[in-house]
Amino acid sequence: MKRIGILLTVLFLLVCVASCGAEEARTEPGETVDSSTQDTQSEPGETVTTENKTETEAKTAMKMNVQIGDRTFSATLEDNDAVRELVGMMKESPVTLELRDYSGFEKVGPLGRSLSTDDRQTTTVAGDIVLYNGDQIVLFYGSNSWSYTRVGHIDDLTGWADALGSGGVTAVFTLAE
Repeated sequence: MKRIGILLTVLFLLVCVASCGAEEARTEPGETVDSSTQDTQSEPGETVTTENKTETEAKTAMKMNVQIGDRTFSATLEDNDAVRELVGMMKESPVTLELRDYSGFEKVGPLGRSLSTDDRQTTTVAGDIVLYNGDQIVLFYGSNSWSYTRVGHIDDLTGWADALGSGGVTAVFTLAE
């Protein structure tokens, strides 16, 4: 009787393992699988497709140039309404900002108009570009924690702090080509 119980337990485990393997994607001979997408079941009958973020972001990431004095830095932009509005402004003409130093970790200046906000509690790092109060652009060379709308981030920080210096600066934003 004990052997039958053990046999049934082993048989049950084999069925469980086999059914887990049945959930994997199946391909026909000669068929290839696109690894950039993956279907997952979230609710019975509902299939959600997720894309490989790295490839998608590389294809769709918008860039802008931030010129400070004779230095130009590339920045990767976020995907939100404020950025779309800023991009619209840059398509019309370069956006020039007069920035002043604030608290020894950021440069802040008026944009000249309000943009849509999606403020979230954020801890910034050097190179972050954010929108404050809907109408102020902030360039960070240090860190702070506050509620901001993310705009973008400088791709390569080499020379960033030196370009921002210790006083006021003029920054010119243009779309990267």
